[in-house]
Amino acid sequence: VLASLPLQMMLYFNVYYFPIWCLAEGMMLQLKYHLLPQHYQFLLVTAFLILSLAEGSRLYLGYVGNLQEK
Repeated sequence: VLASLPLQMMLYFNVYYFPIWCLAEGMMLQLKYHLLPQHYQFLLVTAFLILSLAEGSRLYLGYVGNLQEK
């Protein structure tokens, strides 16, 4: 079984767009943070951290798994 070229291309571009998304999302979170109630502040920061960690893990595992044919 060979590595999937379309999957590898999507992962490759996603690796470069992910930091841009993180930066834009972080800036938007910073701009509206003080306008929100405390429980929404906590939820937004928690969701941002979980999504960032999950996306980073997904990209790493997909990249390594596709190249090693797993």
